[in-house]
Amino acid sequence: MRPAPGWIVPDWPLPAGVHALCTTRDGGVSEGPYASLNLGDHVGDAAAAVSANRRIFAAALRARPVFMQQVHGSRVARLSSATADGVQADACVATEGGLACTIMVADCLPVLFATADGKAVAAAHAGWRGLAGSAGEGVLEAACRALWAASGAGAAETMAWLGPCIGPQAFEVGPEVKAAFEASDPGCAALFMPHGIGKWLADLPGLARRRLRALAVERIHGNDGGTAWCTVANPSRFFSHRRDRGISGRFAAAIWRR
Repeated sequence: MRPAPGWIVPDWPLPAGVHALCTTRDGGVSEGPYASLNLGDHVGDAAAAVSANRRIFAAALRARPVFMQQVHGSRVARLSSATADGVQADACVATEGGLACTIMVADCLPVLFATADGKAVAAAHAGWRGLAGSAGEGVLEAACRALWAASGAGAAETMAWLGPCIGPQAFEVGPEVKAAFEASDPGCAALFMPHGIGKWLADLPGLARRRLRALAVERIHGNDGGTAWCTVANPSRFFSHRRDRGISGRFAAAIWRR
């Protein structure tokens, strides 16, 4: 694996043969608001630049990243060598080697998963809608259950890594977002701070950690809500859809088995 300078190599105790990587804005060929390593082919960037950036990304992984059409839902795709880019899902799981579960983001939270024995990996795209889900069942619950079904592992054998996202000091939401989480878990109210009249600051990584712990997943690494992880607060390092008013590239987090 040969990540570009500035990319994030997650610091967590992965089993032998499992690898993870998170890109930043560095190391690509795109220009303007998409500079430089934009991996999103749906954001208005030049197609040739996106294709070149994806080749750079794949070369660093030495695996095939599978890019999904993410729709802020909770569907999980089981990846195989026959899975084409563009499959509509917000999480994926893989047991085959050489296939990278890949999540593109520009404020939402990428979550990577691995089993302790290294037999299966998964990734999830957790914006607030997918994270909240319905009746307490969202994308993280769906991803974990798919991972466990594919591997035979359980929560005690599962580790998770939370990547960069919009931080709790920047994620302003309305009362409908707070209500969506409190409907199934009143205790999560502590992760919403008042911010003016009828507005709240939501702790997206904190909400994800709470949902994972409710599933008995305790081995959680990565984003602790600090400013260094915030996409909005670090414009030279991360793309941010909200900060840049919708004209933004996408970075990616990936996990794969050799």
